[in-house]
This record gives sequence, structure tokens and C-alpha cells, in this order.
Amino acid sequence: MRVVIVTESFPPDVNGVAHCALQTARHLAARGHDPLVIAPAVAGPDIEAPCPVVRVPSLPLPGYPQVRVALPSRRLAAALTAHRADVVHLASPFVLGVRGMGVAAKLGLPAVAIYQTDLAGYARTYMGAGENTAWRRIRTVHTAADRTLAPSTAAVRDLEEHGVPRVRLWPRGVDTVRFRPELRDEALRRELAPNGETIVGYVGRLAPEKCVELLSGVCRLPGVKVVVVGDGPSSTSLQSSLPGAVFLGRRTGEDLARIFASFDVFAHTGPYETFCQTVQEAMASGLPVIAPAAGGPLDLVDHGRTGLLVPPHDAREVRDAVAALVADPARRQAYGQAGRGTVEGRTWAAVGDLLLSHYTEVLRERTAVAA
Repeated sequence: MRVVIVTESFPPDVNGVAHCALQTARHLAARGHDPLVIAPAVAGPDIEAPCPVVRVPSLPLPGYPQVRVALPSRRLAAALTAHRADVVHLASPFVLGVRGMGVAAKLGLPAVAIYQTDLAGYARTYMGAGENTAWRRIRTVHTAADRTLAPSTAAVRDLEEHGVPRVRLWPRGVDTVRFRPELRDEALRRELAPNGETIVGYVGRLAPEKCVELLSGVCRLPGVKVVVVGDGPSSTSLQSSLPGAVFLGRRTGEDLARIFASFDVFAHTGPYETFCQTVQEAMASGLPVIAPAAGGPLDLVDHGRTGLLVPPHDAREVRDAVAALVADPARRQAYGQAGRGTVEGRTWAAVGDLLLSHYTEVLRERTAVAA
């Protein structure tokens, strides 16, 4: 099968869209298919990808240089046409993906759109308004696709309630070989928490929609050290609002896996997650998880068995949940072991095969309509 993946982000970018697009390309190549990636150009060196990558001109988003926005370019249409695609895969279509949808329509190609970014939540966070406008754009883009794949039951429900047709569930995999409890590093723990504190970690973008400032009360708990991994536009302000926290910046690969395994508790604060990959990575690392009772974490965290779900935007509830786990090491261990067991079967291979079944069904439906 020849597949063109049109994605708004691709490594070396570090985010959920980029990671999922890379894993999709890897799986397609591993299964003997022929993928091509079309993505915005990046400022630094490119990665060694599992398939050809066509980069289109892009500019950094003002105020958020980690995000690059594709510019109009003939490269997209030329590359998509030359690849002779059977299916067009649109990863979180917003700018480049919308153009890819248009080219696919002109060529009569089926398109599968991946819903991955809560644009309405971002509008609420950054502008204090505009949710209805965001949903109109989401509905327009995804209605044009043959099928929309959403990563969680909450995302499926949101899309259907806002009038998006042909929505199916497609969750995400996790690398349980890379992320595993055995990587716990006592030397690193002594470096991060020299007084033997319980380490509470956050991993993700440092941006307003992630609400990382909700960890401020956790920073004031006795015997607790907060460690923050990631970068983004909120980095400077968070260093002021999280007193005593250790900021490690952006980390990837085996280094990130070692850091994960060296935490005692993982705390995620963002209420606008359509999935939340870092929660799965924390569970694979054997950690108890604290997360908002909203969006993707509702599917991932079994409250009272693998972690604790707390009301969104509630710093006191986050602090109290952390305090409860800090005070009970046996409970932390039980949650961590249960979490690891929960994700062990969620491999990218299994998730990738499910994606292939969606492609096959879409192609079959197109054939039936044509007949």
C-alpha cells in the first residue's frame, strides 16, 4: 500500500503529533508498505527517517518558536502526485493537512484524518474565546475526510457531539522496551533530590494549555522535589511559580526513559489532552500517575488502581493527591505495578495494525461506492 502522511509536525520536533507520525511511518515500512512523509521544514538538522520525507517551507509560530507553520508550496501537490498514493493520512490537519486534503480530493484519493489536537481548548486558553470558531474549522476539515480517527473515547464523543461524521477510535501505542522500571537510576535520583526527597515529575510542553503552574502547591510539600522535563514559551514564568523545582529542559530517547524511571510519582496537569502519551510512558516506567479527570487520561488512568484522577484546574486537589501518594510508598508501588501491567500490550505494532485495518476498510468503502 502506498501511503502519504501529511503531518503538521515531524521529528526532530518533540510532541505527540510528531511522535505518532514517526511511529506510523515506521510501522508502515516495517510491514512492507511504501510510506512518504510531507512535513514543515525544520530549523535544525533532520532525522534519519524510515521513509522519504518531503519538507515544505515553514515559519516559526510567533511567540511559540517550537511550533512551525507550513507556508503555501507546490511541493505538497507535486510530492503527493508523484508518490501515486492509495491513501492519504492527515496527521492533526490544520494548515498543511488542509492543503493535503484539498489535493487528495482533486486526485480522487481517500483521506484518513487523525484528530489529535484540542483546538477549542487552545482557543479558550490563548484567546479566552473562539471555541465555536475552532469547532467549525474542525468540523469542516474532518467532514471532508473518508474517516476520522480519534485517540480516546472522550475525543470520539466530542467530535460526534460537534457534528463530525465517520469517527472511529484509534488509540496510541507505547514503547514498553524503552520505557521500563529497570532504568531507575539511583545516582540520578541523588543528583535531582540530594536530600532523599520523593521525586514528583512532569514531562511535556511548557505552555499555557498545560497548566504546569498547578504544581506550585506540590513544590511546597515537605520532603518532595518537583522535576520538570520539557521546554516551551512558559519556561521562564514557571521557574518563578514553581519554587525549588528542578528544570531539565528537553530530553529524549534513552535519557528521557531513565529520567521517567527515576521519578516516584508522575503528575500531569493539562486538561486539554486528546490522549496524553506521557501518561502511558509513565505507566510503562512503573509510576503511579496523577492526571486531570478530562480527555485522554480518562481512558488511561484507572482511578484508585493505577493512579488518581483529579478535577481539572484544581491546584489543591493536585497537591492533596501527591501528598497522599508521598505518604504511602506501598500504594505508590501497587499503582505503578498495575500501570505497567495495563500498558504492556499496547505496542505500536498492535496499534499500527489497527490503523492498517482502517485504511483497508476505507479503500473497500470507496470501491463499493464506485461500483
